[in-house]
Amino acid sequence: MPELLLLMLIQVFLMILGFALLVFGANWFVDGASSLAAKYNVSNLTIGLTVVAFGTSAPELAVSAFASFSDHQEIVFGNVIGSNNFNLFLILGIAGLIAPLVVQSNTVWKEIPLSLLAVIIVFFMSYNVFSNEAHFLYRYEGFVLLGLFAAFMIRIYVQLKSEQNDQAQGTKQLNGVKMTVFIVAGLAALVGGGKLVVNNAIVLASDMGVSEKIIGLTIVAAGTSLPELVTSVVAVLKKNNDIAVGNVIGSNIFNIFFILAISIIIRPMPYDARFNVDLLLLAGGTMFLFVAMFTGQKKKLDRWEAAVLLVTFIMYTLYLILGEV
Repeated sequence: MPELLLLMLIQVFLMILGFALLVFGANWFVDGASSLAAKYNVSNLTIGLTVVAFGTSAPELAVSAFASFSDHQEIVFGNVIGSNNFNLFLILGIAGLIAPLVVQSNTVWKEIPLSLLAVIIVFFMSYNVFSNEAHFLYRYEGFVLLGLFAAFMIRIYVQLKSEQNDQAQGTKQLNGVKMTVFIVAGLAALVGGGKLVVNNAIVLASDMGVSEKIIGLTIVAAGTSLPELVTSVVAVLKKNNDIAVGNVIGSNIFNIFFILAISIIIRPMPYDARFNVDLLLLAGGTMFLFVAMFTGQKKKLDRWEAAVLLVTFIMYTLYLILGEV
């Protein structure tokens, strides 16, 4: 018994160490990415949708790819869908309570609808309308998702080429070497911290007999989304809303069009219809975010709307926990 307690204490310590790495990594990464945007005259929104979103989604990619290779499909779907719900409801909820989030027109009319389209496509694919075998995602469907991701990146590239002087005012300026060190070290700390948190949380949860589905939707999803959470909160505190919003929306697009695509390509996998509730919640939350851009102050997530997202996430988490008991 004392040995088991000692092992649990070590795992808790490693999780705390992971949280510390996430906090420091997020600070370095936001500063480096903001400086990159200013140096190359690129908007913080574009940096948030690409560099920051891809960087903070690295833990999801590593976990999902490994889970797919190891034939743990519930971890794959739970991680992707759970992370997107975590991003949308918890991260935007917390960030929006700290300060109302002004959202750019491009995000309102392009990125938010695209993130909703991604959910609809996965829901459509999961039923395999053109196949006799239901609830199975095939390798070619992974390539379809990957093609949509390539189209998204091309659109971002075109947007980047058309940008002129949209960088944030008062951005901390770093020289080339320091900027690179901040981005690389920040990303490394985010990935390393996320891995420490996830690995030790999974061991603790498994010891308590929790299913892979719930582990994927809660602990793994939360752990791999911690970089997005810390990065977005730090960005809001630094009054850099574009990186905060772009990070969340960009990550949600990345998670489905890129990470789920790679996972399916590695190993085609069955889809458990029990995830439909979580997918519908994600679709509903994305639609709510879009509608919120036209209520209250236009193109802004007001505090009360952020509170609705946060309360919804709390109720959803309780639903998952009680459903497992």
